[in-house]
Order: sequence, then C-alpha cells, then structure tokens
Amino acid sequence: MGNTSARRADRIRPPRWVIAAILAALAFVLAACGTTAAAEDGPSPSALGTGLRMGPVELVTSDLDGLHRFYTEGVGLTTISSDEDDVVLGTEGTELFRLIAADSPDAAPDDYTQAGLYHSAFLFPDEAELAASVLRTANQAPASFQGSSDHKVSKAFYFADPEGNGVELYVDTPEDTWDWNDGLVTMGSAVLDPNAFITEHLGNRAPAARATAVSMGHVHLRGGDLQQAEEFYGDGLGFAVTARSEGAIFLAANGYHHHLAVNTWSSSGAGKRPESLGLRTVSIQVANDAQLDAVAARLTANQIPHELGKRSLTTSDPWGTRITVRIAG
Repeated sequence: MGNTSARRADRIRPPRWVIAAILAALAFVLAACGTTAAAEDGPSPSALGTGLRMGPVELVTSDLDGLHRFYTEGVGLTTISSDEDDVVLGTEGTELFRLIAADSPDAAPDDYTQAGLYHSAFLFPDEAELAASVLRTANQAPASFQGSSDHKVSKAFYFADPEGNGVELYVDTPEDTWDWNDGLVTMGSAVLDPNAFITEHLGNRAPAARATAVSMGHVHLRGGDLQQAEEFYGDGLGFAVTARSEGAIFLAANGYHHHLAVNTWSSSGAGKRPESLGLRTVSIQVANDAQLDAVAARLTANQIPHELGKRSLTTSDPWGTRITVRIAG
C-alpha cells in the first residue's frame, strides 16, 4: 500500500485457519460461478421491478465508539446522526449503515457457526475513491485487512471491523464486460495487489477525509441451507439467481451481478439465530407502492410471515435475520 503503515497492514492477517478457510471457499465458489444453467442467455429476469437498491445495514455493537471511528475515519462514511445508543452513517445525507449499542455489556459475540453477516459491501463510484478508502482503512485499523481479489465483475478489498464484522470495499468493472452464460454471470478470483492498486489510482496524494457517492452495493449473509435461501430470497422476495456454487448462492435484480449472497461455509445446518452482537437488519429499497405490494403478494403466496405497513414491510429469513423492504425516498 501507499506508506509504511499501509504496507504493514498488507502483512498482518487473522489466524491462518481463518484465512485458509476464506480463500479456499472463495476460490471454489468463484471458479464454480456460471456453471449451472439458468433460464436464458444474459441476466436472469427477476420478479423485482427496476430501481431496486440495497438500503442500510444495521449492526448491534458493544463498541459503538470503536466501530464509529472505523466506518468514518477508515471507510470514509459521514455521520448523519449520533447519540449515546445509536449512530447513523452514510454519504451525502443518504443513510447506508446504522450502529446500535447493545442492551447489555455482556452481549454474546457473533458466532460464525450461526447465521448472520458475512460482509457488508460498500460500492464506490470509481477506482480513485476506492483506493482512498482502502488506504484510509488500512491506516486506521492496520490489522483489519483480510485480502483482495479481481472478480471480473468487480475489484474488491476485504476487511474486518473491530468486532469482526466483515466489510468489502469494491468498485464494479464496466457492465458491458460482464460475461453471462445461460443466465448466470461469470466471476473470477484473480490476484489484486493493494499497493499497486493504490499507486495506480491514488498516486502519492493523501486520501480525502471522507468518501463520496458510496452505496450499499450488496450484502453477503451466512445461512444454514441454500435451498431455503433460494426459496426465501428468490421465490419469496423475488430476486433472480445470478450464480451458484457448492456452498453459496448469489441473487440480484435488474441484471446486477448480485445484491445479496448467502453462504453456508461456516454455518451449514444452522438454525434460528441466537441473540448476539452483529447483524440486526438488512434493508431493501423498492421504487413504488406497486413493487412493495408485489413483494407482499409473493411472500403470502409462499406462506412466508410478514407485516405490511403503509410504505414498508418486515419479514425474517429462515434463520431469523430481519429483512425490511421499504419504498425509497
């Protein structure tokens, strides 16, 4: 990376078994993407309407100040509102992330053998903004860096926040270069050198204090069973499957490579989530009332419990992760 502390971050790793498991799973999944036939050439059509985007992710934490610093001083998000129990973060006034103080200082840590968050993925508008965020994060939390990869559809850098919640910082490659075969997108896992990426796209410039034009590109979850994941997120909510592999499924709307993913790499067979730190809510934003009503109708048809309000609905996935679908704006 760009300086001594950033280069040091590239050498610091979690325990070897963690990295080995991550890299083995990632390599296997990405090699397998695109090998299962779907409906047609090009992106698989989804039941969700145009304009869908991911909304804020909510985390419960016992270290509100520490996570606040990580996501602002590192990732580069802006504080939209803050009090002693609740911090809302985003860019240009758009909420992307919410940190909620745990009710008890003895709250159980997130258990990676259970369902929960694999990572929140922040999408940057260009390589320069991404390089700045990678450098800021490596400097702010040198031990947090976990790896990087060129996935063909995106270039991604992986970190863990102070409580171990996964974080992906990425930029998409041009959509006209994405390779779709039988409705599935082909992803890869090529080497991506973080120091070279920063040098190419940031040079010797110091990164700005805050990021701009960031969005919640996708959310990757841990679940207990891929068939159940497809029934809930595909048949119920209406996402289309865009890639499959042994141990993971990727889903999207509007021809994106993925808005959601679920893997069972460490959580196969998991049941309902215990109360713990980590993920509380995943939010999905749709364009209008008709799209919200259509989601409610699909959930009803698939006998998935939910509560429909005036501009939003709430439901839970098969492992108890709360999902909110609301009208944008």
